[in-house]
Amino acid sequence: MDFDAMAASYETLEPWYQHLYGVLHAIVRAELAPPAGGPPLRALDAGCGTGFQAAVLESLGYRTHGLDISAGLLAMARRRRASVVLARGNLEALPYDDEAFDVVTCCGSTLSFVDAPASALAEIGRVLRPDGVLLLECEHRWSLDLLWGAVSSVTGDPLGYGLGPRDVWRQLTERGGQGCRVPYPGYGSLRLFTVGEVRALLDAAGLEPARMWGIHMVTNLIPSTVLHRQLLAPPLAALYRILGWIDDGLRRLPGAARLANSLVVLARKRGAPTTGGDL
Repeated sequence: MDFDAMAASYETLEPWYQHLYGVLHAIVRAELAPPAGGPPLRALDAGCGTGFQAAVLESLGYRTHGLDISAGLLAMARRRRASVVLARGNLEALPYDDEAFDVVTCCGSTLSFVDAPASALAEIGRVLRPDGVLLLECEHRWSLDLLWGAVSSVTGDPLGYGLGPRDVWRQLTERGGQGCRVPYPGYGSLRLFTVGEVRALLDAAGLEPARMWGIHMVTNLIPSTVLHRQLLAPPLAALYRILGWIDDGLRRLPGAARLANSLVVLARKRGAPTTGGDL
């Protein structure tokens, strides 16, 4: 995917991302706010893009760093977020010392784009201090969007998923407990993860899952390819708002994340107590 080419319009969010980032930033503010009156803490936004999530971390009081592989996105971030310390680099080889950060966020499906997600999470575990926290968001293998892609693949692809029947069959049958890679229009190849796989990857990186949420559970009653348009027709936009409210309610139910298109996990580096959750 050519992130450099989309730098100028990166923060013009399609309806899909409006809901995704609305939820993500609410979780960041609720779960990652540092203790009042404590010493300044350091945060890394891994896969920071133009830095609009790094800005949320900075607003909470963190000394914030951002890393991205795209020079174009980082150039935009430097113009808009001059106080965030930015670096160009790869998640699989982070240019930071061991235990350099108190908090890391890795959202915007960043993990779904890297070639070696296990290496990326191992690097995040390395740069987190003991008791440090990771907020991870990635693409889920099992969701209603899989059904829409299947329907579109056998009806001439009216929804524009770009999938053939063989692609869908592979996604349905390829080692059910594991993730898989699938093509997605405009985004290249995306890695889709299962809940069990995410847990195993975190465990291998020395990270203990504490809580999990799902985003885009019932909003996927509308195909994602439709929600990746800039504007929705008014009746569809009204339906999407209603589905978004339902999605917000479902997110609080144990186990609901297993129905979601996007998995969000709060994990803590081992060696400290963890909170209970629905994992």
